[in-house]
Amino acid sequence: MIRWDEPLRTPLGSAAKKLADQLDLHTVGDLLRYYPRRYATRGELTDLSALAEGEQVTVVAEVYSVHKRDLRRGPGGKPRSLLEAVITDGTGRLTLAFFAKVGYHQRELVTGRRGMFAGRVSTYRGKKQLAHPVYEMLPDDSTADDRAREFAERPIPIYPATKDLPSMTIARCVQDVLDQAAELPDPLPADLRSRHRLAGLHDALERVHRPADSEQIPRARLRLKWDEAFVLQLALARRRRDAAEVAARPRPGRESGLLDAFDAALPFTLTEGQRDVGATIAEGLDSTHPMHRLLQGDVGAGKTLVALRAMLQVVDSGGQAVLLAPTEVLAQQHHRSICEMLGPLGRAGRLDGADGATSVALLTGSQGAAARREALLEAASGAAGIVVGTHALLQEHVSFADLGFVVVDEQHRFGVEQRDALREKSAEGRPHVLVMTATPIPRTVAMTVYGDLDVVALTQLPSGRAPVSTHVVPARDKPHYLERAWERVREEAGRQRQVYVVCPRIGDEGSAPGEDAAEAPGGVGEDESEDSAGEGAPRPPLAVTEVAAELSAGPLAGLRVEPLHGRLPPEEKDAAMRRFAEGRIDVLVATTVIEVGVDVPGATTMVVMDADRFGVSQLHQLRGRVGRGGLPGLCLLVTEAEEGTPARERLDAVAATTDGFELSRVDLEQRREGDVLGGAQSGRRSSLRMLTLLRDEELIGRAREEAAHYIAEDPALTAHPPLAAALEALLSEERAEYLDKT
Repeated sequence: MIRWDEPLRTPLGSAAKKLADQLDLHTVGDLLRYYPRRYATRGELTDLSALAEGEQVTVVAEVYSVHKRDLRRGPGGKPRSLLEAVITDGTGRLTLAFFAKVGYHQRELVTGRRGMFAGRVSTYRGKKQLAHPVYEMLPDDSTADDRAREFAERPIPIYPATKDLPSMTIARCVQDVLDQAAELPDPLPADLRSRHRLAGLHDALERVHRPADSEQIPRARLRLKWDEAFVLQLALARRRRDAAEVAARPRPGRESGLLDAFDAALPFTLTEGQRDVGATIAEGLDSTHPMHRLLQGDVGAGKTLVALRAMLQVVDSGGQAVLLAPTEVLAQQHHRSICEMLGPLGRAGRLDGADGATSVALLTGSQGAAARREALLEAASGAAGIVVGTHALLQEHVSFADLGFVVVDEQHRFGVEQRDALREKSAEGRPHVLVMTATPIPRTVAMTVYGDLDVVALTQLPSGRAPVSTHVVPARDKPHYLERAWERVREEAGRQRQVYVVCPRIGDEGSAPGEDAAEAPGGVGEDESEDSAGEGAPRPPLAVTEVAAELSAGPLAGLRVEPLHGRLPPEEKDAAMRRFAEGRIDVLVATTVIEVGVDVPGATTMVVMDADRFGVSQLHQLRGRVGRGGLPGLCLLVTEAEEGTPARERLDAVAATTDGFELSRVDLEQRREGDVLGGAQSGRRSSLRMLTLLRDEELIGRAREEAAHYIAEDPALTAHPPLAAALEALLSEERAEYLDKT
């Protein structure tokens, strides 16, 4: 059977190698979906007497004279020539200069003929000229003036280009293949196009690549945005429908169980938001279909508490719950904090355990053999109602007695496939799934990246959270500011408070960068933060091992300074975190291993070195580690980035607000669309080439509604073969991978 998009799958012609090597464009469809970045105009028709240097102009004039002269020989003794043509319109004269294809231009530019000439005005030896102008000779008839005006006003598409593949070359390649899409069936159904007044596919491609005037471009772009948004939302709607059809065992909980006992022992009152979100999740757990929910909440909003209450509901129902964390440090922290929160309720089988208590097991990749065997046995036998772990939980030999609930912390570190790997370990139906993120998500991202999940948000911070003030420390311009920063650190340590110093790199140049990235696949390794290349940085990023040594010998001499990073053995990492939490370390010099989940109430200050090498969301996460114990927090962003640069503007934005949802929009504005969707991490171009998540929220919402309607009416899209094929193309070509990461 011939595919609906067969013309688009045709390999490219003469320029194929350059297009493939430099722009990753391999087929006619790739090239047609490589849209202009912007449009230029040749300029209004201009009198020669009114030309201004540097202006982009289009003039209509008559060839007055043509002169060719030989220049000095070029490299290898090759002869070189210059063609100079003088044109006039009666008000003045202008020189045209050509250094290439001299013979061709000499044949075209015949004295006495009129033509249109477009280019940028420059001055050479006191005379205005156009170097290598674009031109078109006019016929000697009454249509010449109209053609000249059309030539001047027609938009010129400007494509993202490379040094060896300029925009004009790309434009010529696009023109060569544009007609191949003329007979292409339109994947968008006619009734949908009619409802939203959308142009046909070929018309949209024609108008975006070859517009007759600027008014055609917005309508063409709207149609092509719909292509991207609608097919993406179809994939997500089908995934939601497939998930809803799978059976799951309801986990309603029980009266006077662990959850009731836990709530009764809480030393504080749940916030209204925690109660409301908890009730929503509880209802989902009681469903006969698996819950798939995303819980987003700003740093410190109490997501872990909400998740633990849901886990206890599942344990009360006779099932088991798993908490999947991206790093061993975070898994150990979660295990420790859950055990502390549960107290006797989490000590089944011990002398100090409560009646009906459960057990909390920890499973990580680098545990000792005995501890690992014990955790595996507790999970498989059902003795552990709650199992906390890292990617070690995904291994085939890990089994559960009755897995009913999967909690994934920091979803941006995991993919859909990893979620599925845990879900397959349930013996009876599919387990319920709760995905948590402390990175606030704009609504458009929630509708795309997390479109297969129902989203709930915790927007209310618990009482007792102290404000955190943030300041940028320009270390290069004002070194005395950095000196004052270390004085503040000493002052905080003198009050028996703890301080974090965060660096973007571990150190030890003998080890490969990003060695800890295995702890966080799909995310940022400890040696490669979100902007690890920096912005023209004159030196390598600062490293934990080096900074710890320098601080101990210099401005923080006499304080208890220790390093922490992911390459340390697990027992050393855990011991360091315990000493820090107990106040036996004054200053912890760490990588982003402490970015999420780490909770030390006595930590009041954070100094982020080379802060410009981190992204907005990452800085917001790091800042959330301080001010958690009722004491005011301080976050100092140390940078050598100059004022007015994008890196400095990013830091100023973080310093200006602690509203994570506002910062999420700043983050989205400053990062490429592909980065947000994981295209950069996966090494593929983003599937969103026209759609803009920040500006197209309304369109994405409409596409989501339409997709839900079409999938509900016709799940296989049998009545819309081109649309079904377009969806299959998106998925079969592995472009759906960007759905798996943020």
